Amino acid sequence: MSNDPNPIVSSSHLVSPRSAEMSELEYGLIVSWNAFSRWAVRCMAAAGVPDLTITDVLVLHHINHRARNKKLADICFVLNYEDTHVVNYSLKKLVSAGLAVGDKTGKEVFYRPTERGEEAVRRYREVREQCLMSSVEGEMNAHIGELARFLRVMSGLYDQAARAASSL
Repeated sequence: MSNDPNPIVSSSHLVSPRSAEMSELEYGLIVSWNAFSRWAVRCMAAAGVPDLTITDVLVLHHINHRARNKKLADICFVLNYEDTHVVNYSLKKLVSAGLAVGDKTGKEVFYRPTERGEEAVRRYREVREQCLMSSVEGEMNAHIGELARFLRVMSGLYDQAARAASSL
């Protein structure tokens, strides 16, 4: 049980005697995800591309990643989206906005950014450097790296629990 007699949680009815910390983590994930989503959407708007959702922003960044064309299944896998329809909708939206293009090879469509999409990501990076990265200093980076690794481990636990819940 947590050393804190009053953990900060969003759902006190879910606090388990096995781990109050898990409820604290889940609340932290909720507020962090919402803050990150708001940030990414507003950063992209400041970069000159308003009206994108968080999924659109993430997909645009991913199709720019390492200058390799990406197919829908790979995008979903890397971003851990189970619903391909959500990502497919974002891809269509990005194509319509002139930020991405899909090239059909056999039965597969491979997506890549257009020049406009690449420019949007460059501007996003500039805004990110100015508004966010200026707050990140030295020793904080080690903690950020640890937290990133921990969150990847936790995503595996949640994925495993989701599979188990699906079989109940």
